[in-house]
Amino acid sequence: MNCKTCQSELPDLLLGASSEAAGVRAHLDGCEQCSAEWIALEKTFALLDHWQAPEPSPYFDQKLAVRLREEQAKPQAGWLERMRERLLFNTGRQFRPAMAAALALVLVLGGITEFGHTTEQVAASPAVDDLQILDKNEQAIQQMDQLLDDDGGDNSPAVQPAS
Repeated sequence: MNCKTCQSELPDLLLGASSEAAGVRAHLDGCEQCSAEWIALEKTFALLDHWQAPEPSPYFDQKLAVRLREEQAKPQAGWLERMRERLLFNTGRQFRPAMAAALALVLVLGGITEFGHTTEQVAASPAVDDLQILDKNEQAIQQMDQLLDDDGGDNSPAVQPAS
């Protein structure tokens, strides 16, 4: 048996409900760390056996009755004060439907906004822009060469485009 399973069985052994009591006791005899844990657990339970809950003071009921009367005698809080207390001291359960509706509204508006943006064209990167400019320049040079070749009046050789 390893230390982890032995330590998980110690509370059951202490209460007398362990199914592997013989194996746990054998491990406790051979392992100092687990035996120290066992001794500490026994001491803790021995302290708990002697502990007694304190008795309430004899004037507890009277003090409680006085405080209840004081609270009942207070003037009724206004609407704004009640809402403030509700917001400060609640668990948030009554706001869950409103929060779910607000989240649904945000998702719907986000979906509509995103659908409107999908039709817009995405801007190209600078590298793509440069390649498009070079392509347009090459087309312009080819057109210039064609114009010079069509002229035919001069016997000058046509300028070859650089490759």
